[in-house]
Amino acid sequence: MGGNVSAILLPAARASQFADRLWEHTCLEAFVADAQGGYYELNFSPSTQWAIYQFSGYRNDMSRVEVTQPPQCRMHSGDTSISVDVLVELAGIPALCPQAPWKLALCAVIEELDGTRSYWALAHPSGRPDFHHPGSFVFELPPPPSSQGQQ
Repeated sequence: MGGNVSAILLPAARASQFADRLWEHTCLEAFVADAQGGYYELNFSPSTQWAIYQFSGYRNDMSRVEVTQPPQCRMHSGDTSISVDVLVELAGIPALCPQAPWKLALCAVIEELDGTRSYWALAHPSGRPDFHHPGSFVFELPPPPSSQGQQ
């Protein structure tokens, strides 16, 4: 993100650990469709806190995903930019099939110093911000190249 970042309310740095309701403040989000018709929601705060949830369908059966290795988050900020680097080990989520393309929704909630929030996404198909909407999953990540036969 470039521009006037001084107007953005950044949460204070905290221990990199699970935290609920990160979407109520400045937060980056990724939604990943799974092979069974559900999806995962991954939230990452500039504070380095994170959350991963699973849904069986559109806003149905939200449950926290227990991870064996917590995501690693790092925030970098300057006068004109903010970036959050995240490394997530997804191998423990079997419903995310590595042999098939992944359908993604990439989003951000930006909270300003005055409390105003804006909602950014690759697509808002319902005309209003709804990151869970099936039509939001507009980015496709191809499966990694096969390593069969390579030594």
